[in-house]
Amino acid sequence: MIRKSAYHFLHYWFPILFYGLIIFVQSSYPRLESTPDLPHMDKVLHFAGYALLGMLLLRGLSHSRFKDHDRLIKVASIVLTGIYGATDEWHQHYVPYRSADLWDIFFDFAGGLFGVYLYQLFLEKYRNIRRI
Repeated sequence: MIRKSAYHFLHYWFPILFYGLIIFVQSSYPRLESTPDLPHMDKVLHFAGYALLGMLLLRGLSHSRFKDHDRLIKVASIVLTGIYGATDEWHQHYVPYRSADLWDIFFDFAGGLFGVYLYQLFLEKYRNIRRI
């Protein structure tokens, strides 16, 4: 039987750490030259990828000791998502054939904001469904 603290970590925090690792590993490889060059596709991918990270962070923080501070966990989720995006861009600066881009950081923050907003909408709708 898994202890409550181990379950809590595996259920809420491991997905964040695992997804962060996926982002880090993916950004450690040089950009592939054989991918189709669709306009602004990299910005769409940044936005979507960091929206998911924002959702995961909000989910984790919503089940932490700060769970009663709704505004704090929303802001922290967005800021932490953006900080991770900025550090990932800094990391990419040192990867051959990759570069850092301020617009990518913008779309990381925007994706985090959207993910937090979307997850909050989902929670509100889910709570209303459960009350019926």
